[in-house]
Amino acid sequence: MTDRPAPTWLKGAIDGGPALPWLATLILTHDFRLATWVLVIGSAVALATSLIVFRRVAPIPAVSGGLALVFGGASLVLHRNDIIQMKMTIVDGLLGAALFIGLALRKNPLKALLGGAFDLPDQAWRVLAIRYGLFWWACAIANEVVRRTLTTHDWGIFRVAIMVAALVFALAQTPFLLKHNRATSRPPTA
Repeated sequence: MTDRPAPTWLKGAIDGGPALPWLATLILTHDFRLATWVLVIGSAVALATSLIVFRRVAPIPAVSGGLALVFGGASLVLHRNDIIQMKMTIVDGLLGAALFIGLALRKNPLKALLGGAFDLPDQAWRVLAIRYGLFWWACAIANEVVRRTLTTHDWGIFRVAIMVAALVFALAQTPFLLKHNRATSRPPTA
């Protein structure tokens, strides 16, 4: 009997899966506590599935799922919605800080993470890291403003808007990546 590879959709479902049921529960029930339970259980299932199917958990889903378990669990135990809301401020703020600290130390975490996908000169990696660092800090600041001024239901909708904004921001980097990617700028070899 041979091992069949896991379906390609499964990785995407594990990486982003817990957020969608959380949002659906929040929109349908307006019950933030129930939605948080869905997030915590979904994160645990996603992490366990990744370990069983892939025999490992990729770094980003591991951190994201782990933080969802910690902050979601604390939110449920302490009966405080703001704890899970603060998770996004902390995560987005730390993502930006990691990029800027890495650049200050003459390391580029973004290049270390995505270097296999793109062949960019160091200056292009630097520009990309600065752009992403500023984007994540802007997300952290916006999250703090929204979580302090809107209802928890409205905050949930805002988080979806941030996910869409992250996708749009990533797509907006495409011309820059194509312009500076040495793999696509070289003439083909015969």
